[in-house]
Amino acid sequence: MNTTINTAVGFRFPMPWKDALEQILPAQGSWTDEQYLLLTDHTRLPVEFTDGFVELLPMPSDKHQSILKRLLMAFDAFISPRGGEVLFAPLRLRIREGKYREPDLLLLLSAGDPRREDRCWLGADLVLEIVSSDDKKRDTVDKPAGYAEAGIPEYWIVDPESETIMVLELKGDGYAEAGRFARGDLAASALLRGFSVDTSSVFGPR
Repeated sequence: MNTTINTAVGFRFPMPWKDALEQILPAQGSWTDEQYLLLTDHTRLPVEFTDGFVELLPMPSDKHQSILKRLLMAFDAFISPRGGEVLFAPLRLRIREGKYREPDLLLLLSAGDPRREDRCWLGADLVLEIVSSDDKKRDTVDKPAGYAEAGIPEYWIVDPESETIMVLELKGDGYAEAGRFARGDLAASALLRGFSVDTSSVFGPR
């Protein structure tokens, strides 16, 4: 098959989409905040950004979304009557200039918190991640470091494989374990006094 040249953009067709996109999009390491925001304004794919590099995250599975739905309903039933707000991915959270995450769930104690901007949130009081099977380190090591950097008071790590929920509480510059909960336990928040969720109901029937 012959190739042709598109003189407007300066590359040959046909070619794999990956190669084409690499010539259209900024090179890894050279992305700006605004370029990242513009990209994610026009896609529902989960994409995160750190200091010039974008990372495309895996598409959530049915199991992932079922767990997230149950947790969202539990948090919403507790926080909404108290004037707070809880939302879910995809929604961008700015850690700092040059760094954005898309937590599975993010919460503010006050729905009127000025950090709650329409394009992205500039902070949160609690975030939650459901551990991805493709890269557990992302949710258990990398994400805690980033969320601590942003000063987020509480971080939940929900692991579908081990069927455990770990609640981390910000202490100084890092997180300390506030509780580790297995199937049959009530997973309790350190931040939201009086809030707990049945871990068995979160993970569903075996």
